[in-house]
Amino acid sequence: MSVPAVTETTALALSRRPQLWLIPTILTGLLALLLSLLYMGGIVNPNADLRDLPIALVDDDIGQAPTGQQQNLGAQVTAAIAADPAGGKADWRPLTRAQAQDQLDSGKVYGALVIPAGFTDSVTALTTSGATRLPTITVLTNPGKGSLGSSLASQITTQAAHRASQSVGQQLTAAVGAQAGPTAKLLLADPVHVVTQVGHPIGTHSGLGLTAFYYTLLLVLAGFMGGNVISNGVDTALGYADNEIGPWHARRPTVPINRTQTLLLKMVMTAGITLISTALVMLACVAVLGMDASHLPLLWIYSYCAALAVGLGVQAINAAFGGVGQLVSMFVFIVLGLPSSGATVPLQAVPGFYRFLSHFEPMRQLSDGVRAILYFDARGDAGLTRSWIMIAVGTVLALLFGFAMTVYYDHKGHKRLTPQPT
Repeated sequence: MSVPAVTETTALALSRRPQLWLIPTILTGLLALLLSLLYMGGIVNPNADLRDLPIALVDDDIGQAPTGQQQNLGAQVTAAIAADPAGGKADWRPLTRAQAQDQLDSGKVYGALVIPAGFTDSVTALTTSGATRLPTITVLTNPGKGSLGSSLASQITTQAAHRASQSVGQQLTAAVGAQAGPTAKLLLADPVHVVTQVGHPIGTHSGLGLTAFYYTLLLVLAGFMGGNVISNGVDTALGYADNEIGPWHARRPTVPINRTQTLLLKMVMTAGITLISTALVMLACVAVLGMDASHLPLLWIYSYCAALAVGLGVQAINAAFGGVGQLVSMFVFIVLGLPSSGATVPLQAVPGFYRFLSHFEPMRQLSDGVRAILYFDARGDAGLTRSWIMIAVGTVLALLFGFAMTVYYDHKGHKRLTPQPT
């Protein structure tokens, strides 16, 4: 008895089936919409979203208060600035010079505004013949907090300094009265010179404070892509997925193994292979490209633990969600992580939704630690301690979630595939 030949269909015939279009169209459109809203929503208007950017406010003025006034000009200026925090955009922190420098060095503030010791004397001297120099106010930047964050802080402090200068100028003009000529009045209208300096310098090979973000992104991608490659490779090798390269297709005999043991194998392989991938990331960034980095042993250990935590999380998600696990882990580690990391746009300058995500999104936790190691002398209070804690928490959650799901599936008898004949 002859077997009838199977007639192959055509792409044109299949393209006329609406049900074939439905799911891909919905998913692709939904992904495009979500990605656009999430990414652009976090950076489209940082000035409008900016709230409570931490900036140090230092009053070193030791001059005597002008006649008839209770405070010297330094105290008056700092009090006025602190009382009008740029419409809520700045969180002014009155500190001593030493405290401000410590917070600049630990990345706790984005910049500082400093009133120098002789501010009152230099201002009052302008109304006399003994004036030798313009009074100054110093704006300190912190490029280790990222170019945009440092720029926003610099704008706020510079504007505050100019407002202070104009206020002082009004007092001087009123004090001199009609005695001042046109040139003197012009000088006194805005008498304070604003000087901008780097408060906490970083290396020239630090990408203007962006290498921490991109290095963190590399660690997340190494864990994410490595985890998925390992997961797919193990499934193919054990006969639970097809191996297709170009026109060649193969299917290995299925190895009898339950879900829990499969996950254990994938996690062990992730722990081993991540050693190599993170070493290569460091080799490329530091040795080949010359990225500024100190504390190299600590940076490598941190890099390994960070990428491993992501890789284990990917394995757990894939084990729990199956085929859509890669999409879920992409949203968890990358799509939601990038705009809520605070590494390019300060968290104080993003909408509240992203600030909420930043409390637990992995990329934010990892970027704080990388920034502390690269720019802030690996200080624990610069974010490194919290990062280590969150890496440990993330690793434990990945292990608990992944194995809890596979044990449950195995207990319920959910086999992955019917074994293929050898």
